[in-house]
Amino acid sequence: MTVLKLTPLQTAREAWGDALPDWVEVLAIACTRTSQNKVATALECSGAAVSQVLRKIYAASTDRIEVRVRGVLMNGKVECPAFGEMPVQVCQDWRDKAGSSTLGSPLRNRMHRACNRCPRYLEGKE
Repeated sequence: MTVLKLTPLQTAREAWGDALPDWVEVLAIACTRTSQNKVATALECSGAAVSQVLRKIYAASTDRIEVRVRGVLMNGKVECPAFGEMPVQVCQDWRDKAGSSTLGSPLRNRMHRACNRCPRYLEGKE
């Protein structure tokens, strides 16, 4: 007996139904074109996380993965007060570092100051 394997896009549509978010659809299409592991590597997350998001069983918040998908796969941009336009995942990476020590490069110091005054960073701290 032959068992048909669903594509990542079919899996996502089956799991999410009519509530399939645009970013999950883009994620599924990317996985269909290459592989979940290659997409996960590009997003800097695990293949298991990608699989769980597609199946709508990811236990944690999907906010971080959504930002990565919007930046890496959907070419999302944000306006940074320090640098101007930048990809959303780069902004996310700088925000992640903003709460830690600023010892190091002048760039890291500049971004630490900019992020700690940025509404996007402050919104995430509430």
